[in-house]
Amino acid sequence: MQTGSVAGAAHKRALIAGSIGNFIEWYEFAVYGFLATVIAKNFFQLAGEAPLTSLILTYAAFAVAFFFRPLGAVVFGRIGDRIGRKPTLILVLVMMTFATTAIGLVPVYASIGVAAPLLLTALRILQGLFAGGEYGGAVSLMTEFAPRGKRGLYGAWQSFTVALGLLAGAGIVALMSALLTPEAMLDWGWRVPFYLALPMGAVALWLRMHMEETPSFVRQQKTDTPAVKASVSGTFKAIVTGIGRLMVWSAAGYTYLVIMPSYLQSALHTGFNQALLIAVISNIGFAVTILPSGMLSDKIGRRAVMVIATVLLLALALPLLKILQAESSTLLVKALVVLVAGGLVGMLAGPGPAMLSEMFPTKVRYTGLGLAYSLSNAIFSGCAGLIITGLIKQTGNLDIPAYYVMATAVVSIFALMTLRKDDHLRSLDE
Repeated sequence: MQTGSVAGAAHKRALIAGSIGNFIEWYEFAVYGFLATVIAKNFFQLAGEAPLTSLILTYAAFAVAFFFRPLGAVVFGRIGDRIGRKPTLILVLVMMTFATTAIGLVPVYASIGVAAPLLLTALRILQGLFAGGEYGGAVSLMTEFAPRGKRGLYGAWQSFTVALGLLAGAGIVALMSALLTPEAMLDWGWRVPFYLALPMGAVALWLRMHMEETPSFVRQQKTDTPAVKASVSGTFKAIVTGIGRLMVWSAAGYTYLVIMPSYLQSALHTGFNQALLIAVISNIGFAVTILPSGMLSDKIGRRAVMVIATVLLLALALPLLKILQAESSTLLVKALVVLVAGGLVGMLAGPGPAMLSEMFPTKVRYTGLGLAYSLSNAIFSGCAGLIITGLIKQTGNLDIPAYYVMATAVVSIFALMTLRKDDHLRSLDE
């Protein structure tokens, strides 16, 4: 009885410690996305260029950081697969916290000229590097500690804390914009959300210092055998397949949850505060469906839940966007639209972490699932703002966000159909 209590306590500590790092990571990414128009004016507003150009440059810095995530996934993934999940997750948390806080200290373009956007981009690159080492470790930690039959639920907590981080980022930015004048927000208010990462990181560090190593990693270390050469090609194939399965999650997630405020402002001329409110509502929809979807996937399998969500995104992406664009649409109607869109993304994010974890053996799990996730996000999330804003500028077509989601959904449907129906029933050590 005591042993069971001790094991249960270890499970809870792992769940909380794994979740908190993800919360901070996505809080910061949300802050940058929701402050994109403010950051554009402070760092990327070049003489003689249109405001949309500065926004594109802001998203370019956003995208560059994402392309360093795969490198972080490889570097820290290999460390995590060799020396353990715990020490690696502590390292990436500390470095991520310092990089995030430092963004709030960077002088603006008016003060130091071109050095300002260069410094900002350099810090974004460091964030991308450390964030790349966070996901694989956090998901490995949670799913390897999960009791039998609850891997989907435990993995869903990773996505749920992503939702909480996005909501916290949107909420802090909305609060700052409500309390401050637009001038004060542009001058110094935008820095405050980045400074808040420091106390958050201190709490997360304390939690991670008190967690244990995962049972799967400990068993793997005790029974370690030389790697089989064939496993390299198998891991590569799993990574490519994982990218295909995650594509729509990455694209739709950033389209609806992060870049939507900037799209509403720049393309549909929605006010800043109203755009932020709509973003908060879309993230609420996202958060509400994550845990139920993870639990459902433990019952009926990952494939069924994720395919249904992808098909619905394919069918509804354009109609939902048309409603947002309609001049007759009230704030309530727009809120309902983004609530539905966010909920569909949540249906992917719930089973997604467990699905990825089940694709890789313990020996390469941290690296494999982290690399699949970071590559998918680098291409289809990090570039979402850049692709959508750039295409709208070139074509004038305001339906681009819907077409982007629909194109990725088609690919993901085929990739998700290759999932085995019984993956959720297998042991991770198999």
